[in-house]
Amino acid sequence: MPIYILATKLQNPDLVDRRKEQGEKWLHTVKEKVPNIKWIAHYAILGPYDFLDIFEAKNEEEAAKVSLLSRAAGAMFAESWTAIPYSNFLGLLDSLK
Repeated sequence: MPIYILATKLQNPDLVDRRKEQGEKWLHTVKEKVPNIKWIAHYAILGPYDFLDIFEAKNEEEAAKVSLLSRAAGAMFAESWTAIPYSNFLGLLDSLK
């Protein structure tokens, strides 16, 4: 399955009192609405975004649903990217020789 990366920035992050509860609620909603995705990693990050999620989805429509659910749950920004495993990228380079 294709790999996607989702970077999110929370609108008003309640990182002390309710972050765990809010994160678990979001994850439950995503698993309910988009059951076929496979989580690879979830990170809290420094920089312009608060969180980075890496997951597999069967297509861009499923990946878009994850992004939309993030926005619906209070993310101020949600940006998604497609990721190509490095070994596959090297294969692409070989095919261009």
